[in-house]
Amino acid sequence: MIERLSVRNFILVEQLDLEFTRGFNVLSGETGAGKSILVGALSVLFGGKGGSDLVRSGAEEASVAGEFFLDGHPPGLAWLADHGITLEEGRILLRRTLKTSGRGTIYIGSNPATLAELEEFTGLLLDLHSQHEHQSLFSEANHRQIVDRFAGIERDVLTFHERFNLLSDLQAQLRDIDVQEKNRNREIEMLEFACAEIDGASIRIGEMDELESERERMAHFEKLAEHVQTLTELFDGETLSVLSLLKRVRQEYAAAARIDESLEGEFQRVESVYFELEDIGQNMSDFQDALVFDPARLEEIEDRLALLRRLTRKYGDTENEVLTYAEESRKTLERLKALREGREDLQARISTTEQWISQTAVDLHRKRTAAAGELQKEIETVLHDLAMGQAQFVVEVETRTNERGRLVCGPFGADRVRFLISTNAGVSPQPLIKVASGGELSRVMLAIKTVVAELDDVRSLVFDEIDTGIGGHVALTISSHMRKLADHAQVISITHLATIAVRADNHIVVEKSTIGRETVISARIVTGDGRVREIARMLAGEQDEVSGIEHARTLLARYHRGNHGQDQ
Repeated sequence: MIERLSVRNFILVEQLDLEFTRGFNVLSGETGAGKSILVGALSVLFGGKGGSDLVRSGAEEASVAGEFFLDGHPPGLAWLADHGITLEEGRILLRRTLKTSGRGTIYIGSNPATLAELEEFTGLLLDLHSQHEHQSLFSEANHRQIVDRFAGIERDVLTFHERFNLLSDLQAQLRDIDVQEKNRNREIEMLEFACAEIDGASIRIGEMDELESERERMAHFEKLAEHVQTLTELFDGETLSVLSLLKRVRQEYAAAARIDESLEGEFQRVESVYFELEDIGQNMSDFQDALVFDPARLEEIEDRLALLRRLTRKYGDTENEVLTYAEESRKTLERLKALREGREDLQARISTTEQWISQTAVDLHRKRTAAAGELQKEIETVLHDLAMGQAQFVVEVETRTNERGRLVCGPFGADRVRFLISTNAGVSPQPLIKVASGGELSRVMLAIKTVVAELDDVRSLVFDEIDTGIGGHVALTISSHMRKLADHAQVISITHLATIAVRADNHIVVEKSTIGRETVISARIVTGDGRVREIARMLAGEQDEVSGIEHARTLLARYHRGNHGQDQ
């Protein structure tokens, strides 16, 4: 509910602060006192049209702020949570400024907001019924929600909504499969070919380097053979060889060391060199024996290298990258083949879900139709009490079908739910938004809200012009319904009827005065004798006339909150 309203430099208002309470709040005042300006300020705060023309003359900026108490209001709390906005002691401050220089600002709490966000959020909290402004009941989506609550099928509708979204997801998956089927088959063929080609090559990491070295060696076979031959002869040739000379050096060192032991160390070194070179010479001899030029092997190497190079050009720069490509391709193949195999399962799930949705849509239609009949009877009964005896209220539940007569389902079923009304005999019922009379429209909304008060999430309602053109018993009836409605929601009513004002929990008087050359609008809460005098003014036009005072006291004694059940 809204607890406080602060208005600054708005049209004729320089500075105004109002406090609202739970239950029933009324604003009264002389004709032209500025009550409609306050309604306009509320409208601006709740996302209504705002422009520089609303800024008070001489000021550069107008502002309207409202403090709301949201404890126990799930839709509002959920909206704030979704937008990362926190409450302070269960309260949230809304503020909107209008500037003469251009675009103003909007804040929800300490967070900047767009006009659309402000309107969306406040639409969860409050309905302002004044000449088509800010009325959630103009939305057919809200009509459907009211009927569903009245029918007690909200959980069923939520389940339907979840299944409908699931069906949409499944159908999207199937469309993706169908659209991509050709590309997928082509991709599967390409990946299968790549895997077969790579697997068939039996690639070994480092193989290309080894083959390159072997090919290089075979390409220079003659020079290599010459060098090997020379080395073999140098190690152990018939005429002169390294080993024969070193053998003689070893013998001489051995003889010298036997004479002089100080040469023993040098002898050991020479002997070590001798045996080392002897081993090298043997290895070179073995290498020469194995050194054979094989043209077939060279061709084999060339073919193998050509294959490996082709694979690295196609699938990666190295053997490792090619093998990695093959592994990733196998994983992709598994996924693509699983999608292909899962198509039939997906179609089966879609078929089952479609059957469930069709059957449930029929069941929801049956329950909505039954509830619609009861709801429209109750609303018509209240309308007749509100001096709209010729009004015909219709809750239309229309099933959507295609040209073949099959149900066309949306997220909440196959029904289009609309509230229609005719306020005059012989006139066909029309959508609520086409009802032109502000007073009639407010009474229609009061009737609807009275019937669904306990089911509605909107916690604050503002009624303007609801008492236009009425009086007497009808005014008493309207005030009785508003009083009952205030037991379930905060009600704020702008009224000129004493029979409505006397039932209020909080009575605010709006006044216009002239200070110097300026016209100023102010407001104050009246209680006690001040309220008695205001009720007397509303009754007879005079605050101090004795008969008016006594009549005001009588009405207050009979209809104040402690006795508001005495409506006869």
